[in-house]
Amino acid sequence: MKKFKFTIHGNIYEVEIQGFEDNIAKVEVNGTPYDVEIHEDLKMTKTPTLVRAEPPQPKGKETRIPKIPSKTTNLTVKAPLPGTIISVLIKDGEKVTMGQKLLTMEAMKMENNVLAEKDGTIKAVHVKPGDTVLQNDVLVEIA
Repeated sequence: MKKFKFTIHGNIYEVEIQGFEDNIAKVEVNGTPYDVEIHEDLKMTKTPTLVRAEPPQPKGKETRIPKIPSKTTNLTVKAPLPGTIISVLIKDGEKVTMGQKLLTMEAMKMENNVLAEKDGTIKAVHVKPGDTVLQNDVLVEIA
């Protein structure tokens, strides 16, 4: 049935499990047959147990993450997916509010609306209807 090699105290044993009957296993060790009584069925879980160390507690000044002021207040709106620009609903200098629809693009055979992520003024529109864009291409800059 199944063959195994065991090394016990430097001695190699070839063990062949020939079959099970109730709680008796018929095995052959180095050519000698044995009937082995099984007392308890050990069930091993297939899911490993994840053990993680506790993270160290912050000390003193480490309790806060310092905010680094941004050098630029401009926000670039980037293409979420590769696609084609269908319509541009804004122009340079126009004021927009957060959530306002800036343009529509076709990506993966679906129309997707690109929205403003903050209030501001349109600094530059880098696309026009019919343009093909790749993912993360800059579409609009908002100041």
